[in-house]
Amino acid sequence: MTDVIAPPSVRALARKKGIDLEKLARELGRTSIAREDLDGGKPAANAAADVSYWNVDHAAYGAVSEEPVSRFARVAAANLSAANALIPQVTHHDRADVSAIEALRKALTSEAAARGIRLTALAFQAKALARALRAFPRFNASLSPDGKTLIVKDYVHIGIAVDTAHGLMVPVVRDVDRKGIWQIAAEIADLAARAQNRKVTAKEMGGASTTITNLGGIGGSAFSPIVNPPEVSILGITRTETVPVWDGEAFKPVPMVPLHLSYDHRVINGAEAARFMTHLVGLIADPRRIMI
Repeated sequence: MTDVIAPPSVRALARKKGIDLEKLARELGRTSIAREDLDGGKPAANAAADVSYWNVDHAAYGAVSEEPVSRFARVAAANLSAANALIPQVTHHDRADVSAIEALRKALTSEAAARGIRLTALAFQAKALARALRAFPRFNASLSPDGKTLIVKDYVHIGIAVDTAHGLMVPVVRDVDRKGIWQIAAEIADLAARAQNRKVTAKEMGGASTTITNLGGIGGSAFSPIVNPPEVSILGITRTETVPVWDGEAFKPVPMVPLHLSYDHRVINGAEAARFMTHLVGLIADPRRIMI
């Protein structure tokens, strides 16, 4: 391997430490080497040490108040900070036609009422995502902490991010690929309700294949969610919007849901992400394919 990509400063440090960049690149399974790779995947000691300039007397500029940050929020913040610092993340944006899903949901209104289940678009999106994970096993995997082993999972569990008064919680729906839409919808509603009341157990929050974070009920047109390790991807969803789509003869109004896939570039490359999203978009556009 002769095409190792590394800044001059990294090459100089590698020479000083006696590290063979080509050998290291082969061990990591990629060609791009960063400074932290020379320290065993850990950030350089001085990279996160000096935050003294954050220590500002804000009260000197006007009235302020203080509120404690909960332990739950501090743990989540530490995990997200580490993920953002150590994982090379890329976000792929796309959108899917939800005309068929909305028509199906409308047709099932009476049955949903009889079952006592709120049949949301999220249930269909989770089912479609599960099918896509089965079709693209590399997305249903985790990278070992040393970066040397990819653990591919033979199950599909999907985390559903829930905004609660005590912080973000991510309960997990198990075996989504093997469950029907009604069961998925019921379990999402149950987990979300119990998360609001802090009644979700630790066991119900671990082991996800990937996560969905849905801001559609709040707003926004796009965002870049942070991968939640040890997962290698996360799917963000924003508010469905009606856009003009050319059908070959004229523009027609079509409801489209924006999708935002962030992924770990150490495991997934851009072409794989594009193929994955194209497949997912097709499944959402034609829910018959996920009902089989």
